[in-house]
Amino acid sequence: MFGENFPLLSLLVWLPILGGVWCLSAGTNENARPIALIVSLATFLLSLPLYFEFDTTTAAMQFSEKLSWIPAFGIYYHLGVDGFSMPLILLTTFTTVLVILAGWEVIQYKAAQYMAAFLIMEGLMVGVFSALDAMLFYVLWEAMLVPMFIIIGVWGGARRVYATIKFFLYTFLGSVLMLVSLLYLHYHANSFAILDFHKLAIPMTAQILIFLAFLVAFAVKVPMWPVHTWLPDAHVEAPTGGSVILAAIMLKMGGYGFLRFSLPITPDASRELDWLIIALSLTAIIYISFVAIVQQDLKKLIAYSSISHMGFATLGFFIAFDIFEQTQSFSGGAMAIEGGMVQMISHGFISGALFLCVGILYDRLHSRQISDYGGVVNTMPRFAMYAVLFAMANSGLPATSGFVGEFLVILSSFQANFWVAFLAATILVLGAAYTLWMVKRVIFGSVANDGVASLTDINMRETVILATLAIVVLFFGLYPAPMLDVMHTSVQNLLTHIAQSKVM
Repeated sequence: MFGENFPLLSLLVWLPILGGVWCLSAGTNENARPIALIVSLATFLLSLPLYFEFDTTTAAMQFSEKLSWIPAFGIYYHLGVDGFSMPLILLTTFTTVLVILAGWEVIQYKAAQYMAAFLIMEGLMVGVFSALDAMLFYVLWEAMLVPMFIIIGVWGGARRVYATIKFFLYTFLGSVLMLVSLLYLHYHANSFAILDFHKLAIPMTAQILIFLAFLVAFAVKVPMWPVHTWLPDAHVEAPTGGSVILAAIMLKMGGYGFLRFSLPITPDASRELDWLIIALSLTAIIYISFVAIVQQDLKKLIAYSSISHMGFATLGFFIAFDIFEQTQSFSGGAMAIEGGMVQMISHGFISGALFLCVGILYDRLHSRQISDYGGVVNTMPRFAMYAVLFAMANSGLPATSGFVGEFLVILSSFQANFWVAFLAATILVLGAAYTLWMVKRVIFGSVANDGVASLTDINMRETVILATLAIVVLFFGLYPAPMLDVMHTSVQNLLTHIAQSKVM
């Protein structure tokens, strides 16, 4: 469909950014909304060829574009995708359409600027996932903080200023160490190309320092315990659309960073320090689940749930080293990394859906407190059906996408260490505990108060949003092959690269 020289990735980066500028110049909110929807839909449709024309037999970068950007420093505008980045780009373009629809009627104050912020952020996030030049990656990585800062700061809750400053400081300061590492790598590679960094033979001490610098930057974004405290505050104060993008897309950038930078650039350090990431991941899975159980705010509960579930992704990425050491086979390690990737993508759908459900309730009752609800099924039966489905998926119910990634990581972890797998599997119990208890208190039972009695069921716009997500969650739960097929060759290539290092 698209020729070899067609700048598809540039179109996916710049179309939403220019669409955001168009929204700002639209003049009125009524004009901006259809513009934002048209641009987001067009971007999503244009991203589909990334999947349908993707060559699953090669680990090479595809749809590549390379132009000189800052010649004096050898910095290029270099884009490309592989099996790690392409699914995340599709997740980004898909989710943005739903976010635009979700804010269609709810956002009345400065709606044009609201829509523009999300479109501009979409372009920047696509750029992060497709950037193959380290400085281009860093510029886009930092730039995407600005629209999210504005979204929370302008359309957020009562403590939005505190939440925005905390969000910005955590994520920005973590990235400073990453910049230092990128400059060190450029000095030795004489290039800013990320793929050139992969070829460097770096001494062990330098690898450990670089790994730790990357860890700070990516752990904050995931976020991993103990640098997770910014996320619940950001989620609680963010508008619904901001929470969806935070959970569905921005958290995945930390996991993507481990796959694109930490594992291939510092394989020796990754092997030596895998115990640290495994320990932090298990802490997130178990401890944060207990924190989620005691939450009284719906958004905080789902935010802590996100931290716990993302622990599965990082566990899968780093348990692969121990699996290879035990089995001397790529199959178990590949299963773990693929499970981590599937977990990230699935969590994008499920967490986004849960935050949209909370937003629907908040729009009607203007409360996020669990105690203010009860018996919602009696007044909102259609909404309750979707909410229970997404809650089941969040608990890892088989036949939903939430089960696939967790199952692959747990199954593969048994090949490395029984107790790691056993502790990871506790999320199936703990996740069900906090999720189903929330469902019991919010959805089921008799009508708790007059506020719940006055609720109206979801309208056509909200039904379209939730039904679309429900179809995706069930489809990938029953048939995950479309996700696994596109990433398998890239995973095998990463493991081969690591095996050729001193580590293995």
